[in-house]
Amino acid sequence: MAIIKPFRGIRPPQELVERVASRPYDVLNSDEARAEAEGNEMSLYHIIRPEIDFPVGTDEHEEKVYQKAAENFRLFRDKGWLVQDPKENYYIYAQTMGGKTQYGLVVCAAVEDYMSGVIKKHELTRRDKEEDRMKHVRVNNANIEPVFFAYPSKDEINKIVAKYTAKEPVYSFVAPLDGFGHEFWIIDEASDIKRITELFAEMPALYIADGHHRSAAAALVGDEKRKQNPNHTGNEEYNYFMAVCFPDDQLTIIDYNRVVKDLNGLTKEELLKKLEKNFIVEDKGTEIYKPQALHNFSLYLGDHWYSLTAKPGTYDDHDPIGVLDVTISSNLILDEILGIKDLRSDKRIDFVGGIRGLGELKKRVDSGEMKFALALYPVSMKQLIDIADSGNIMPPKTTWFEPKLRSGLIIHELV
Repeated sequence: MAIIKPFRGIRPPQELVERVASRPYDVLNSDEARAEAEGNEMSLYHIIRPEIDFPVGTDEHEEKVYQKAAENFRLFRDKGWLVQDPKENYYIYAQTMGGKTQYGLVVCAAVEDYMSGVIKKHELTRRDKEEDRMKHVRVNNANIEPVFFAYPSKDEINKIVAKYTAKEPVYSFVAPLDGFGHEFWIIDEASDIKRITELFAEMPALYIADGHHRSAAAALVGDEKRKQNPNHTGNEEYNYFMAVCFPDDQLTIIDYNRVVKDLNGLTKEELLKKLEKNFIVEDKGTEIYKPQALHNFSLYLGDHWYSLTAKPGTYDDHDPIGVLDVTISSNLILDEILGIKDLRSDKRIDFVGGIRGLGELKKRVDSGEMKFALALYPVSMKQLIDIADSGNIMPPKTTWFEPKLRSGLIIHELV
């Protein structure tokens, strides 16, 4: 069973939300955050990217930078740019991209569920990234940004959500740069709060969609606080961390593509010949070709697009990891032909989120920066859940969720 609870959210007043809200900390670098926050003292980047308040080049991992985050968080509250709700609520956060809207419940998830595996992962985390976020949680004593969960869709939850979304939203705006829509409502009726808690308790698992490092950091700090408190009861706020939970049938995973700097000493013709061992190779000409189904890939090489279809027998339909296109392409193309064995560390390869379109792949090859590009058919939510349920971990750079959660709409304090 999945344990969740309502909480007293810390939020910007309605008239300030667009000035406070920002992109999440991990989708942009310091220079980009500095540029986006320029002239806006209310931008959440002053809390989640506090190095922007220091001279250019300041190491974001210096202790003074973390302390600046906490100082700015206090300042935002003192100035009334962030205000805590008087009672515990659940919240609804809707995102609209390309005419499609997905509705998430903002809840507090249980640290114990993360530790016991009720909250399921599909990616490995890096300890250095965990520690960075742990310092941020510790110094602010808060989950400043939520994590992104999926849950098995339930009609009764959808009906409760629809009851509130029929009303005027508390926040409603279109974000700059990406043009995605963001709306927000408060679930404040005690009977609805109770029923949502009960319905989540019937679920065998929740699934981390995006934010594995934030989830790990939040849970580890909560566990740390439990061990440090001799009077621990289990009811303290630090036993929970903030998540936005979306029904699995509303989410779409976008393709996550590869670009490679060289052909490992091969000519174009030699590479195409080697590919024919495991793939049916078709020249699609100069028009952009998008993968049509699982096990079909798009290759851009020397101003032509090629369709690559994995031959039967080159993958195992009964192996949840082996059947993934990212595994097939990593084993049979990147490793076997190009000698790229570690996607995390090899400098010859880079990754491009599908939100940028296949035109971005063409651009990077045509510029001479990269030698060829490989586009993959996106992973399905069913594949992600099957892998998480089986206790397996997806290969690196497999999933890309869009739209990303907007930060600054709500914060969870650990006291």
